Amino acid sequence: MFCFQRNSNFVVRLLCISLVALVWISQSASKGVAQSAAKGASNMAFTIQSSDFANGADIPRAFSCEGEDRSPNLSWSGAPEGTKAFALIADDPDAPAGTWVHWVIFNIPAKTQSLPAGVEKKEQVADGAKQGRNDFHKIGYGGPCPPPGKAHRYFFKLYALGSEVSLQAGAAKADLEQAMAGNILGKAELMGRYKR
Repeated sequence: MFCFQRNSNFVVRLLCISLVALVWISQSASKGVAQSAAKGASNMAFTIQSSDFANGADIPRAFSCEGEDRSPNLSWSGAPEGTKAFALIADDPDAPAGTWVHWVIFNIPAKTQSLPAGVEKKEQVADGAKQGRNDFHKIGYGGPCPPPGKAHRYFFKLYALGSEVSLQAGAAKADLEQAMAGNILGKAELMGRYKR
């Protein structure tokens, strides 16, 4: 190559070395982008959604205390690798007395990718998941029931866990949060609104 011929001057050699360095940097960057894309494809975002309402939209009356007071359909995807169970907390941070808990359900099997609408209000459901006590002092789901006025936000927070939690059915939100500490692999969130 002319760059390294004996009679090449200093400037030509410097230009050649710079060119080689640029080619090497470009190839390395392309390889890094390709690896990142491949990694991103295998690690989808952990998301939760409902066929009953869109994120940020109004929750239908059927899922409130003014309607059938049944839980909405929920489905999720992209759980982190190593997930052994899921837990879900639904609450309203806009309640006058502070955050109001509407649903606590945990030890949902890792193979589960959805909860149907109208999950039974009993301590243990068909797939083995356990339900806690909400702030209405009842087991299972208690729908939105805000005082008349502005809309409240209702957050459905799904946690991917590295192992099941050692809790009895009927546990409160605080108990579940304490049991999950250090065991959360990922979190997905869905928010709906409701007003009376």
